[in-house]
Amino acid sequence: MDLFEYQGKRFFAGFGIPVSAGEAVTTIDDAVAVAERLNSYPVVIKAQVHAGGRGKAGGVKLATNADEVREHASNILGLDIKGHIVKVIWVEVASDIEQEYYASFTLDRSAKKHLGMLSAQGGVEIEAVAETDPDAIAKIWIDPVDGLTDQVAADWVAAANLDPRANAGAIDILKKLYTAYTEGDADLCEINPLILKPTGEVHALDAKVT
Repeated sequence: MDLFEYQGKRFFAGFGIPVSAGEAVTTIDDAVAVAERLNSYPVVIKAQVHAGGRGKAGGVKLATNADEVREHASNILGLDIKGHIVKVIWVEVASDIEQEYYASFTLDRSAKKHLGMLSAQGGVEIEAVAETDPDAIAKIWIDPVDGLTDQVAADWVAAANLDPRANAGAIDILKKLYTAYTEGDADLCEINPLILKPTGEVHALDAKVT
């Protein structure tokens, strides 16, 4: 079962991973009400579908006031994105982004170990990164018995060549993401992008959970 982004973010938040404040809604009026309740413009209106390329399809829009929330929500609800009709939208506080990274855990069945992937090239499909610049993805294989130790996490982050300001935050989130992946009995836990804010905070801007 694939979770929608908003469900994935709730799942991540339960394991202490920092995510953007927001709410899922199904109507235009509720979208406006949430934006006003968040009281922190700009906000982002995001289509909730099991498909990539939402931004290119017009399913992710920035709103700086209630009128723009109403306009974007009306355009996104009912939108067809790769055969998926948008019935739910997620309204969240916009984040200042300095850098975008990629992080995920899944099972490498052939190795019978958990596979972690981390890249300083986030915000794009990881398949594209793997094809054009495979060395940009730092991979680790974790024995379920050993788990993800502090030292392994630190070495992994160093190998991915993230901005040094992001190292501590990334290590903390990766350990929590591994816990979410294993204790949540997931097949995949992915953050793309994992962002570094100008303030130095590291934050999960998206959530993909299977």
